[in-house]
Amino acid sequence: MDFITDPLFYLMAIPAVLIYGIGKGGLGGALGIIAVPLMALTIAPTQAAAILLPILLVMDVFAVRYHYRKADYSVIKQMLPGALVGVALAGFYMQAVSQAGLKLTIGVLLLWFCGQYLLSLLGMAKPARRRNNMLAATLWGGVSGFSSTTIHAGGGPASIYLLPLRLEKVTLVATMAVFFAVLNVVKLIPYAALGELDTNNLSTALILVPLAPIGVALGVKLLHRVSQARIYQLCYLFLFLSGVKLSVDGISGLL
Repeated sequence: MDFITDPLFYLMAIPAVLIYGIGKGGLGGALGIIAVPLMALTIAPTQAAAILLPILLVMDVFAVRYHYRKADYSVIKQMLPGALVGVALAGFYMQAVSQAGLKLTIGVLLLWFCGQYLLSLLGMAKPARRRNNMLAATLWGGVSGFSSTTIHAGGGPASIYLLPLRLEKVTLVATMAVFFAVLNVVKLIPYAALGELDTNNLSTALILVPLAPIGVALGVKLLHRVSQARIYQLCYLFLFLSGVKLSVDGISGLL
């Protein structure tokens, strides 16, 4: 069977898959953004994302099983149309354009959002208002679908819409789990069209798949042991780290 044999790849890939699973199971989608960069230390970023996609689908089965009853499906329905358009646009983008510009754009947006949150904590900005409307849902759903397809980094943009809604912590995680489960199935189309779901990548993904339920289960346990306030603090922390990472990568790529 044809698969990656480099030990250094698995040294990066194993913690990457576990971390993504923990994020999907209990800490929202933002945590998983570091998975592709970790794997990309030893292989091409596009290949890393292609290997990760089938593993995400397995994670989705377990995450949705744990959380589907608690998801806010009205929010998902609002975000999904824009997200599907974002996935379609990303398919064309990946064929023609470097990822550096996208990384920088998303990184700046995440840092801006974290800055707004910090100002609110310091009493220098008004508390975030609920923004449960179709325009915001379509906009951030589209950005989420786009960035989720290109670099599996949809959790940050989705959080920009979801966090100000102040959903209960279990509802927040459940909504993100179901939303990204749908997107990951749709993302198979552009990756197949790009020829990235080849025997080598799928075989490598199969080796890493057993880690998927372990990571999700760890995330679920953390969800029920950590307070709602801490969940939100962790989400914003991961947004900040993601923003820094994407901005640095984007600037480096453009230079």
